[in-house]
Amino acid sequence: MLCFNGSRYHGWQRQKNAITVDETLSKAVRKITGLCPEITGCSRTDAGVHALEFVCNFRSDTSIPLSKLPFALNTALPPDIRVLKCGAASDSFHSRFSAVSKTYIYKAYNSKISNPFLENSAYHFPYELDFEKMKKAAAHFIGRHDFSSFMASGGSQKTTERCIHSLNLTKNEDVYLFEITADAFLYNMVRIIAGTLLYVGIGRIKESDIPGIIKSRDRKKSGITAGPMGLYLAKVCYGDGGVLWDE
Repeated sequence: MLCFNGSRYHGWQRQKNAITVDETLSKAVRKITGLCPEITGCSRTDAGVHALEFVCNFRSDTSIPLSKLPFALNTALPPDIRVLKCGAASDSFHSRFSAVSKTYIYKAYNSKISNPFLENSAYHFPYELDFEKMKKAAAHFIGRHDFSSFMASGGSQKTTERCIHSLNLTKNEDVYLFEITADAFLYNMVRIIAGTLLYVGIGRIKESDIPGIIKSRDRKKSGITAGPMGLYLAKVCYGDGGVLWDE
């Protein structure tokens, strides 16, 4: 399990002519174990997106004990990526497809003047927000729906139905947190939902419009795609046959 600040990375998945988390971790694994296995990540994540808990898996016959492996790998990683813990998994385990749910947190700050200390860790939205309307609107997303209206072009999913288990909004002074848990997510789904709720907050979209936007399956009717710097993969859950973490 990793955590990382994605500010200087072009997402998880390896790319040509761009630094990614996958490539950086692979180099560390090779340096420590002498081998460079294919690493499978639980999410592809866009450029600038962060992770509090990111699960990945790879095969290795290293003699380093699981309890010591995080410390060893961290010596070969830059300070904005950290291995939190390592565990054993079955041969059939897949960090992405074995997941039964994921939780994302989206962070926005509502201030007329941008905060340089939040530049790469939260989305700046300078317009006055009605928090109560946003919370009422959030309730309409709960349940299983076709979320085509909240998917950016370029997604490769076979089905656009997803089940949102919870969507909670909290506020601490000018920082707004959107915490959303679902069985899976479409491409940019969390960022578009966050952008839609921000539009509800400024009155550009009505709280009562949300059910119709969902049913329309029309991306043009939902809100903006909020910036990547505010998105955090917070937790990935697995059922039976998941990772046995070395505590």
